[in-house]
Amino acid sequence: MQVNQATLTSLNRSVNTMFSKGLADGKEKAKYKRICTEVPSTSKEETYAWLGKFPKMREWLGERIIQNLMSYSYIIKNKKWEDTIGVSRDDIEDDNIGMYGPMFKMLGVSAEEHYDDLAFEILMKGFEKRCYDGQYFFDTDHRDGEGPIQSNRGSAPLNPDSYQAARVKIMNLQDEQKRSLNLVPDLLIVAPDNEATGRKILEADQIDGTSNTLKNTAELLVVPALSTKPKAWYLACTKYPLLPLILQIRRKAEFRSYFNPNDYHCFMNDEFLFGADSRDNVGYGLWQLIYGSTGDQI
Repeated sequence: MQVNQATLTSLNRSVNTMFSKGLADGKEKAKYKRICTEVPSTSKEETYAWLGKFPKMREWLGERIIQNLMSYSYIIKNKKWEDTIGVSRDDIEDDNIGMYGPMFKMLGVSAEEHYDDLAFEILMKGFEKRCYDGQYFFDTDHRDGEGPIQSNRGSAPLNPDSYQAARVKIMNLQDEQKRSLNLVPDLLIVAPDNEATGRKILEADQIDGTSNTLKNTAELLVVPALSTKPKAWYLACTKYPLLPLILQIRRKAEFRSYFNPNDYHCFMNDEFLFGADSRDNVGYGLWQLIYGSTGDQI
């Protein structure tokens, strides 16, 4: 193949198409959407002052009571991300670009899986990173305003008893007026090591010869990205407008190329560059919507 502007422009279109197909495939497989509220961003960082308030109707007697948002100042800063592939000019001249097809498609898949990486990495760090109220995201002494001290953290390994205890904790959570939040968890999130236990709790008809009353009380989500902390597990509420984590997107992943034969990089390295980049980040939302256990209790 002759390397000129026309053939390179055609190649760029083909690569862009493969990237877009990979992006679509990645969206179908993505797991972050189950626990992340997607929020658009218009600057280098966003402040979430509204975190910490659950709207709740009351009987209207006299004038309305204005429920002011609590003055928290939780900030999520956008970060820049990239993934770049170098293609040898020789491969283009020899018409071997087809061998890169799967890699260009994987570039698109990677751009979408990037959100999974961010979401589940910060989820695992929830036992040591702080959220809007200044407490660790998973902690034993959360408190909003004058409300009760409450916990969304445990240390018990995953088993029927610890799973049921986590359900009770979430369903017993109250707002600052000590009214029930009416939360019901529906998603059990585990690393591969806990998949068999999770399926036993949620899918078996019987456990140890006794009718399994926990069957179908939640859906199981097995996440390979959680394998660095295989004992930890999480129980989330995902049927509400807000989700446990916030995915903040300043700029979605875009395909870019650098393929002018006269460019400095091509002249010095005899290769063309194709890649993707984005600006975004993931932070903590409402701790009330998820329970986490380290699973390391002996």
